Amino acid sequence: TRSELMTVMTAGMAHVSGSIMAAYIAFGIEARHLLTAVIMTAPGTIMMAKILEPETEVPETLGGVKVDIPRTDVNVLDAAARGTSDGLYLMLNVIAMLVSFIALIALINGLFGWIHGGVAWFPATLQTVLGWIFRPIAWVMGVPWHDSGAVGALLGERMVINEFIAYAHLGPLKGSLDPVSFTIATFALCGFANLSSVGIQIGGIGALAPERKHDLARLGFRAMIAGTLANFLSATLAGILL
Repeated sequence: TRSELMTVMTAGMAHVSGSIMAAYIAFGIEARHLLTAVIMTAPGTIMMAKILEPETEVPETLGGVKVDIPRTDVNVLDAAARGTSDGLYLMLNVIAMLVSFIALIALINGLFGWIHGGVAWFPATLQTVLGWIFRPIAWVMGVPWHDSGAVGALLGERMVINEFIAYAHLGPLKGSLDPVSFTIATFALCGFANLSSVGIQIGGIGALAPERKHDLARLGFRAMIAGTLANFLSATLAGILL
């Protein structure tokens, strides 16, 4: 159903992979906070997905389902060849979507920069605008007001670019930010919810289920928002408990 698809997409947006955590730890992010964030975000992911896309259909898997997997390969070589071909198709879809979405973001930032050149008060990038929007949200999550500008900018950067760059910029701030602010930022940034991930999901999941590409496109930005809210919910809980 659309609601189930929304849940799958939101789960991808609201979490990070284990393999990339090593890079975040190298930036100075605490491993215990990353692991806790991933676990804490799971229930919030389901809740936000169901709030933004309530279940209105009857799932095919309701009450159980018998999965019949037909044998499509005659031997190991045939399976390896098909797996390689399918994997390449999936990879090319993801790369193409990623390139196009990054180019779109660069186009928007270029337009902002051009206007900023003539109108000094106009924001220079989309990240700046989102940073302004996220500043009060960071404060509501528990970040002291004097740190909310820096954390809000990181949240905007995560949404426009990705969490890898945001964590890379968060690491050097460990000494200047309040420990509570640093921890809340760690929880809030711990997810793949960014504009590029919308393209990645459309390309990746769309390659596996081409007949659902229209649904993926309709739900993409909503899933990004749901994933972001799930991360913010975990960060808020962390702020309450700290």
